[in-house]
Amino acid sequence: MRKHLVSALLGIVLLLGLAGCGAKSQEDVVKALDEKMDEVSSYQATAKLTLKTGAEPQVYDVEIWYKQPHYYRVSLKNDEKNQNQMILRNDEGVFVITPALNKSFRFQSDWPKNTSQAYLYESLVKDILSDKKASFKAKGDHYVFETKTNYPNSQVIPKQEITLNKKDLAPVSVKVMDTDMKALLTVQFSKIEFNKKFDKNAFDTTKNMTGARLEVPTMAKGENEAAEVMYPINMPTGVEQIDEKEIATKDGKRVIMTFGGKKSFTLIQEAAQALPTFGSSALVNGEPVDLGFAIGALTDHSLTWTYKGIEFMIASEDLTKDEMVMIAQSVQGKEAK
Repeated sequence: MRKHLVSALLGIVLLLGLAGCGAKSQEDVVKALDEKMDEVSSYQATAKLTLKTGAEPQVYDVEIWYKQPHYYRVSLKNDEKNQNQMILRNDEGVFVITPALNKSFRFQSDWPKNTSQAYLYESLVKDILSDKKASFKAKGDHYVFETKTNYPNSQVIPKQEITLNKKDLAPVSVKVMDTDMKALLTVQFSKIEFNKKFDKNAFDTTKNMTGARLEVPTMAKGENEAAEVMYPINMPTGVEQIDEKEIATKDGKRVIMTFGGKKSFTLIQEAAQALPTFGSSALVNGEPVDLGFAIGALTDHSLTWTYKGIEFMIASEDLTKDEMVMIAQSVQGKEAK
């Protein structure tokens, strides 16, 4: 009897030991991610993006197409706020398309290689692989990594929590956090299909411009002339608004705000005017920057973007790129003045 009991106990210990061996370490998962990226030639994903940098959360539907070596199509939509933009990369360059205005801009840019992108799988994997101090834990059916970020305003949002499915290492969610570990941007993936077969012209500029225009009606002339004036909620310490002017234009009004103190900048906003038809893409200086709710053009001394039918521009000789992005992300309402 004693002999059978000892044998049974040894069997249980052996099983527990084998079960323990089945748990993957951080090194195992990182290696598997590296190998998976060698196997993934393309993917199509859908996600919901929530931004909490303004007075109210902003929620957008995101659709992502990717095909090696450098083809991208990212669609950002919020029908309630009349916000629909697409960022496209192909052999011709990087394009930002705003169908409601019949406008498209072309950038000479390496986007998205130069910064983190919360909704691009290969960018998330790159951030995990490159951060030697990343934390890791296995939680239920998921692996959770906490890594540093590489955003234009990484001082404001230095950390991100990346959750992956254990089964196939697919992305589940991403939380981009501020210095207080509060999630300012969340991406919740609902579907991803790896090694997706795309049509030959899936990333063609003309096809995507035409398709985007058919999905979104062109904004009527004067539609946003009476739009509310918006103010930044977040600004660098020691900076405040010192002036505001409203100038009548042939298409409505232009509001010019001046801010000063430790640093100075100007914020200009006016109703965006739709072109009669889609024309050729205008070449823009700077880099495309994802503000969460819109895609802007960032240079050393300016940031321009369109939101809710309004064109905005921040211009400054003092602000850093990080600070311009921080301010722009908070220009979403009229609460703070």
